[in-house]
Amino acid sequence: MKNLHSICLFLLLPVMSLLMSGCLRQSPPPDVVIGISKALPDEYYGNYARWLRMADSNIRCVDLYHMPIDSALALLETCSGLVLSGGPDVYPGLYGQEWDTVHCDPPDRFRDSLEWRLTEKALRLDMPLLGICRGLQLLNVYHGGSLYPDLPATFDSTVMHRCPDIHACMHDVQVLKRSGLFRTAGVNRGHVNSNHHQGIDRLGDGLLVVARSRDGLPEAIEYESAGQKPFFMAVQWHPERMDPGNPLSLPVAMYFVQEAKLYRMNKEE
Repeated sequence: MKNLHSICLFLLLPVMSLLMSGCLRQSPPPDVVIGISKALPDEYYGNYARWLRMADSNIRCVDLYHMPIDSALALLETCSGLVLSGGPDVYPGLYGQEWDTVHCDPPDRFRDSLEWRLTEKALRLDMPLLGICRGLQLLNVYHGGSLYPDLPATFDSTVMHRCPDIHACMHDVQVLKRSGLFRTAGVNRGHVNSNHHQGIDRLGDGLLVVARSRDGLPEAIEYESAGQKPFFMAVQWHPERMDPGNPLSLPVAMYFVQEAKLYRMNKEE
């Protein structure tokens, strides 16, 4: 009996040591789930989730597109952040230019409606919100702004915002120093991947342009009163396609994911 007691104590000592040091937890931390407005098919949209998981490999990403809108809204309630991903043009009718569809992609009215409702709900939940490319454009329109339906036809510029090789299409942006983006990236100038032919014309209500290309086109937006509201940022470029070492790529994902974790913690409390 004495020998059995000694053996049990010998086996328990390493476990007790780990518990006392805090290295062994009773249960793993809950998943942080990020909703992506369109994350599939993987061939075209998989980079968004992979980019976010570079910031934290433990997060889970869910696609909100391939389901009814009511189901997507219900699933969003289980998430800690929302990403509006890139994709085809926002329907011009959403900003009062129904007639101006000559240069636009065929409209995806389901996606327009889905992302409109997701944005509405995320803002009501005070949920961190990140827009990328089309996502920036949708968020600007949601806040009462408008777009240039086709930059080559309506915006005089020598900057190449879209090229045949989407991965090699790059241009410079200037970052506003008094912005969350500047605090995140730590640079006031950078080089970004660009793949769009539309852009912000009239800025939405309550929004602030925090980065521009050298032709003056808005390249990133935040709230004017950012310190008083949940995380809200949108960029016109594609950080998920860029070198993670670029300060305008992975640091944006890290900032967003950190805000999603804080949202999860506050929600649990």
